[in-house]
Amino acid sequence: MHTNSIAPASSVARREIEYNNPYDALDVFRRSTPQAPNGYAPAPVDCPSTKPTLRVAANRPSNEESEWLQKRRPNTVQPLKEFLGRSNINGFDASAYIEKHKNNATALPNIGIAFSGGGYRAMLNGAGAVAAFDSRTPDSTSHGKLGGLLQSATYIAGLSGGGWLLGSMYMNNFTSIQNIIDQNYDGAVWQLGNSIFTGEHWRPKKGGVQILNQADYWKNLVDSVDSKEDAPGIFNASITDYWARSLSFQFVNATDGGPSYTWSSIQDDNDFKNANAPFPMLVALERAPGETLLSTSATNIEFNPYEMGSYDPTLNGFCPLKYIGSNFSQGRIPDGERCVRGFDNGGFVMGTSSSLFNTIILNLPGGESIPDFLMNAIRGLLGSIGQNNDDIADYSPNPFFGFNNNTNPSAQTQRLTLVDGGEDLQNIPLIPLIQPHRNVDVIFAVDSSADIVTGAVQNWPNGTSLVASYQRTTNTTMQNNTAFPYIPDVNTIVNLGYNNRPAFFGCDANNMTGRGVGPMIVYIPNSPYVFQSNTSTFEKLTYTNRERNAMIQNGYNVATMANSSLSGFEDWSTCVGCAVLSRSFSRNGEQVPQACQQCFTKYCWNGTLASNTPGLYSPELRLAAIDTRSAAMGRMAPGAWGAMLAVVVSGYLMM
Repeated sequence: MHTNSIAPASSVARREIEYNNPYDALDVFRRSTPQAPNGYAPAPVDCPSTKPTLRVAANRPSNEESEWLQKRRPNTVQPLKEFLGRSNINGFDASAYIEKHKNNATALPNIGIAFSGGGYRAMLNGAGAVAAFDSRTPDSTSHGKLGGLLQSATYIAGLSGGGWLLGSMYMNNFTSIQNIIDQNYDGAVWQLGNSIFTGEHWRPKKGGVQILNQADYWKNLVDSVDSKEDAPGIFNASITDYWARSLSFQFVNATDGGPSYTWSSIQDDNDFKNANAPFPMLVALERAPGETLLSTSATNIEFNPYEMGSYDPTLNGFCPLKYIGSNFSQGRIPDGERCVRGFDNGGFVMGTSSSLFNTIILNLPGGESIPDFLMNAIRGLLGSIGQNNDDIADYSPNPFFGFNNNTNPSAQTQRLTLVDGGEDLQNIPLIPLIQPHRNVDVIFAVDSSADIVTGAVQNWPNGTSLVASYQRTTNTTMQNNTAFPYIPDVNTIVNLGYNNRPAFFGCDANNMTGRGVGPMIVYIPNSPYVFQSNTSTFEKLTYTNRERNAMIQNGYNVATMANSSLSGFEDWSTCVGCAVLSRSFSRNGEQVPQACQQCFTKYCWNGTLASNTPGLYSPELRLAAIDTRSAAMGRMAPGAWGAMLAVVVSGYLMM
């Protein structure tokens, strides 16, 4: 099969891209194990011989995560050895260092990656970073490039649009970004020229993977949600259910958007089961009954392949994800009651993390419309849940009913309401990655937030999410033994240029909030290289394939600094290697190489403050722009990612 690629940039020459229609690759792209017993509707099943129960979090991982880690950490040794060996750290043999410590997981670097929210902008900018970090991307492992970082990572987290990115990968057999863009036929995933909100523009291919015609698509959404409401049990629908089913048609490569594909089925996928892929986590927030605005004290809810729950002291518990539709009470399923499967639909989990987008359904851009029968169904939901709850995902029956009664805000209600993971301004999902038992050394934080909302040029990040997470970890109630780097104010981040190029925070392992040693954070903010990638979260709901690919290509350049080709930043790939190794050097009592000391001097925030109000931020392209209108997006041969040179509202406002 011919391989097509999007390439990053340097400043010399330029080529563009066109794609073929590789139907023959379909079988390797599709997930193979739909596990819900009755489509989108939760359904009763016989419980396993040992009935599922809730566990007290107690700052420890689940048994399943611990067993998985026993396989994953050894599996990162060879990728780490190869990746760090290519970092070219002068005077230091990184490959020999990893070889020396390969039998001691605690001595090795432990990597996490986090992708912020921000709708399609975040998904596509993040996709460029994933492609840059993925050794499966053609020519991503040569000089100045970062391929292999993904294979070296232990944990990966996404939120809202970043969660769509992870969902697209993990719900489709840990597929690569390269494979997604190669699947370029009508009906494949990421065909973003088809609006998921309007039947007028959404035309899934009849006879292809998505089998519905225009009218049947809308009927499918209503019928799916109705089936959930009508299922025996305490199941309430919310607008998130409609949003989730719509998302699935774009992100799950299965007939009808895969109504039987569950998030917990990831645990049975071969790449994950054999620990050949990082541990994926999506993030949402609990909103207690009666609340409308959230602070950083809101309970952070984590969805991983095994569990749903929180390490926050408010909840301090986890439920087996496979059985979250069951009628738990005080942590157990009562005698005589059956278990329930299918509640954790993959689209519903992605939709929960991005539930802020529910409001788009009610306020579509001009010219778009939803059929009356669907709008009537949605208005009926609003009548029962109230207008102030249009952004919730309803997790009834509440799996944490009667659990941790002293601090759990929803312990006395059968209804658990969750909302978009960025509604507390923590738009980068860092909380799961800083839990002390996970021992993450370095987090690559890809920020696609729309923090800047004034002036003619908007929708760029300014570090608001980092500041919010830092502030949360100084809250003694929510701190929960986590350690976090000190983060300056937003004005300082902008004035020092840290919103326009990568920066390191937490370089001094002994100077952190909280207790213990927290991770270094490599902050990678969205900025323009070959495309103005500050597209609107709520107004830009469709992308042509050329726009999509330009966004991904720009994100690749953001993560790699144009393959370390920018003037003054030729050391970027070396310094990424140093960031990966930093905590390991400290633990093992190793002297920091001179090359790494220079990197830390250059990229680490040194405590300087510049809190004066910055001027208007209006960044320019660093490289030659991609013309997304051109018909010359020519096909590229295998390996062209590397060969292509130089081409190329309140708290909600950050999303």
